[in-house]
Amino acid sequence: MKITSYYPVVMTEKVAETAAFYCAHFEFHPAFEADWYIHLQSSDDPGINLAILNGSHATVPESGRGKVSGLILNIEVEDVDAEYERLQKAGLPILLELRDEAFGQRHFITADPNGVLIDIIKPIPPSAEFAVQYSPDAVPQ
Repeated sequence: MKITSYYPVVMTEKVAETAAFYCAHFEFHPAFEADWYIHLQSSDDPGINLAILNGSHATVPESGRGKVSGLILNIEVEDVDAEYERLQKAGLPILLELRDEAFGQRHFITADPNGVLIDIIKPIPPSAEFAVQYSPDAVPQ
């Protein structure tokens, strides 16, 4: 199988509000807009996409309909400290304060209007203990 694209789809009743949140705070713009589905694309990289879908729409099988839950969106950035300051000033909730992790991340966690967790990350070198857990093919930061 050759995958040509991959992106998360957030199911919600707040389609427009959720899309506006990601446009305002994470530099996305709508590539497609309907009242039940909005496809967002990064203003910096068209290969980075996120979709917002009304979870009760007929295209979702009945067994899967509803709202998103149990999801964390990881967003890697160049300057996590600047993003922490910017999003804190914008009034977004900070659910996990900015910190370094031994497994190789400097990060903090906020949330979107649906409670979806957003982990803002800058890769950092892992500790020796975690460095050995990386696959030989992976290049720790």
